This record gives sequence, structure tokens and C-alpha cells, in this order.
Amino acid sequence: MIELLNVSKTFNTGKSNEFTAVRGVSLPIDFKQVTVFRGPSGSGKTTLLSLIGCMARPTSGRITLSGREITSLPERFLTQIRQKTFGFIFQQFNLIKGVTALENAMLPAYPSGEKYLSLKKRALHLFDLLNLSTKATSKVEWLSGGEAQRVTIARALINDPSIIIADEPTAHLDTKLSQEFMEVVAQLKEDQKTVLIASHDPLVYESPVIDRVINFRDGRLEGPPAG
Repeated sequence: MIELLNVSKTFNTGKSNEFTAVRGVSLPIDFKQVTVFRGPSGSGKTTLLSLIGCMARPTSGRITLSGREITSLPERFLTQIRQKTFGFIFQQFNLIKGVTALENAMLPAYPSGEKYLSLKKRALHLFDLLNLSTKATSKVEWLSGGEAQRVTIARALINDPSIIIADEPTAHLDTKLSQEFMEVVAQLKEDQKTVLIASHDPLVYESPVIDRVINFRDGRLEGPPAG
């Protein structure tokens, strides 16, 4: 279980532009489920996911992962947790131009020191699963939006993380591609992955694959979490 205990995040503390994005959130999140954080742009969903995924530290409060408090861990330990536990799918694909799709997907695994041929074999397997095999050697700037999205999914899965975090993953996809993305989410759930999604897209939060929808507004939970 992931548990948030009175978590807040404030930016530019003490300055004229001080802003609190997350306000006193306490929330348990079960593993091996698909959870959607639903709310308008600017509601704090992305900040909350960045806190859960160890990409930022809360200003106050605690976050525990499988009973282990991770909020105050030194950065080197947070880096290890990010690499081994979490896979990230961003709203902007953040792929490196001039580099092949396969190489983009392999990048997060390079710090592990795994042998290149072993890593390449695993990446190619992911490309097979995502129907990307014919695009492995293509530069990412040649890919369609749907293909680029699937490369980001392969990149998120390359270290076999137990938790996938997706921030507005369908924001730049049409209806068909959004539905295809949710089919991938269904497969991740079947594979016993925990999937956390920030979205205000009905194609996401109304999907039958979703276990729980948590409403978020102005940095706070809005009413009792559904699920």
C-alpha cells in the first residue's frame, strides 16, 4: 500500500508568489489496482503524483511505500526507488530526437549497468508487446503520436517497475489512440502492476478497467474518494 499522511506541497515559500499545490492530503492507495486522480487543470494532480513517485519532496506530511517512510530518505535512495519501483508516462512524451525509438526506451535502464545485449532483448520484447517492432530503428521524430506514446510506455516499463505513473496520458491523443492506451492499461493491470493516472478525460476515468476514481480540486480531495 501507498499511504499519504497529511501531505502538503508549497512552492516559493515565503515569497510573493508562494503557492500551495497540495493541501493536507491523507490517502491510502492499494497496490495492483488502477487509480485515477480526476480534476481540472491546475488542481494539483500532477504535483501529487510527482510526490508519490519520489520526483519531489512534500513540504510537510509523510508518504509511506509498503510501510516504509520515504519522505525523508537521502536523494541517492530516492533515486534508487524511482529507478526500481516507478515507471513514468508523461503528458509531453519527452523523447530524445535524433535517437531511435528503441534507444529511447532503453535509456532509463542504462544506470543499472546491465549488459547491452540483455537490455536490448528486453526492450525488443516490450516493442513486440506494444506492436512497435517495425519502428524500433526509426528516429522518434518520424513516429506518429500513437507510436510515440507507445515508446514512452516501453520506456516506463523497461526496468519492470511495480508502479506506473501516468500524467494526462491521453491529452494529445485522439479517441482511437486514447482507447488503445486504455487497452495497454488493462494489460498492465492483468500483469499485477499498480497504475496511477492523473486525468480529466472521460475516456480514462469512465473506463471499466479503472478500480478507483479520486476527485481532486484546489489541492485537496473533493468529497470521499470513489471506488
